[in-house]
Amino acid sequence: MTSLDLPDRLNAAAVFVDSHLAEGRGDKPAILCGDRTVTYRQLHEGVNRFGNAMKELGVRMEERVAILMPDAPEWVFAFFGAMKIGAVAVPMNTMLKPKDYEYLLNDSRARVLVVHPSLLDRINAVRGELRYVQHVLVDGPAPDDGTAVDGDLCLQDVMQDASPELDAVDTSKDDMAFWLYSSGTTGFPKGAIHLHHDMIVEADLYGRDTIGVKESDVSFSVAKLFFAYGLGNGLYFPLRTGGTTVLLPDRPTPDKVLEVIDRHRPTIFYSVPTAYAAMLQVAEKADRTDLGDVRMCVSAGEPLPKPIFERWRDRFGLEILDGIGSTEILHIFISNRPGETKAGSTGKIVAGYEAKIVDENRLEVPAGEIGNLLIKGDSIAAGYWNKHEQTKNTFLGEWIDTHDKYRLDEDGFFWYAGRSDDMFKVSGQAVWPTDVEAVLQEHAAVLESGVVGTADGNGLIKPCAYVVLKDGNEGTPELARELQDFVRKTTSPHKYPRTVVFVDELPKTATGKIKRYKLREMAAGS
Repeated sequence: MTSLDLPDRLNAAAVFVDSHLAEGRGDKPAILCGDRTVTYRQLHEGVNRFGNAMKELGVRMEERVAILMPDAPEWVFAFFGAMKIGAVAVPMNTMLKPKDYEYLLNDSRARVLVVHPSLLDRINAVRGELRYVQHVLVDGPAPDDGTAVDGDLCLQDVMQDASPELDAVDTSKDDMAFWLYSSGTTGFPKGAIHLHHDMIVEADLYGRDTIGVKESDVSFSVAKLFFAYGLGNGLYFPLRTGGTTVLLPDRPTPDKVLEVIDRHRPTIFYSVPTAYAAMLQVAEKADRTDLGDVRMCVSAGEPLPKPIFERWRDRFGLEILDGIGSTEILHIFISNRPGETKAGSTGKIVAGYEAKIVDENRLEVPAGEIGNLLIKGDSIAAGYWNKHEQTKNTFLGEWIDTHDKYRLDEDGFFWYAGRSDDMFKVSGQAVWPTDVEAVLQEHAAVLESGVVGTADGNGLIKPCAYVVLKDGNEGTPELARELQDFVRKTTSPHKYPRTVVFVDELPKTATGKIKRYKLREMAAGS
């Protein structure tokens, strides 16, 4: 097992930001965002000004600073500026409801909230319920639409008044640096407590050593910075190697993503299966076969279906490196490698991590059998904030229970089999939703699908498929029967969906994972 020799005293902002000036990269672009170019020197100054502004507001070590902004340089200034003074950055999902922000801000006890004007109305809706927020910094001029509140501060003003010089506070590599809230597929989101060394571990073991991110690379991530996958792709991987990142504040529609690829010429492209499928539809319509300077494509968030891998490779000449990561482990820990892929698999364990597949008694199962995936590695969070029982259920000493089902083949490749609570039985035989979804994905009319078990008129559990069709296909009863027959003929007959429901989109988390509990609710109500 590979391990990194890191000093006991370490501040992540000094590693990812300050180091580049000493290494002569001051004038090199660190961030490209629309018309803006932020050099490493400007990044260093922005981080320092934000950190000093927090000190002026009285923020102390370990106190939380919440960030609710689209991907942009100011997001980065806030993230590293908070941890440079020993405070804790708390990125928040920009697609939530007011009540969600009430929960996150009260649960984290953030003293400061940095918010974009476009999101201010969602905060104002619950302002009276926020028990700990003392300062709200608005990223830009105060809006004139009535959402401005007396006492709010302008982020640019407080940063302009702050000093551009700041020494990183003396923190341990094991001090809290940032919290990432889970995407909440079930219940309330949980705050995973990440430490100052965690980003270095993932950047070196996965970014540098597994997929080969280099100083010359320009990285672009469809996944946003507020969750774990996007944070590595779009921020600390490129900053660790002295490369450049491209940030997109807007919603990453296929047209917008392709526009960014054409304009900024990234060399590494990170996305999720849903976005890859949507981009393929656009590219096939336009007969586009070029991705500019992109040399490598990466996927995570949800298993990458084999047909999407093959269609992408055939159209663009590039393999997609699928992998699995988690909020708790911070980023990818099992991955396909450049030149060493198996379509449909998650790949092999990343050097520096260990994996074992176990049964309900946590005893290892033989190769080829499905079991629960446990992982050991140095980027694993310290635990969940204020969630003692859930911490005990997931963090098992040096190991973490991913709550994912996997099997290991004879070549050392891991194959995803669903979440621990996804499996259901039909006629006494196990059905994993991902098995049925993989078959449906092979049909020419299907864009994506989600499968759950639901009770029939006799109370027996049967598969139900929610299907999103490709453009130009109509969800008719005839097509539903065709899909049922297609599954029945392609795999074990007991797995075919007894019900096929055509939908415009599947309910998903911000990371692209299907919210199966939502599908189960839909099935129960139909």
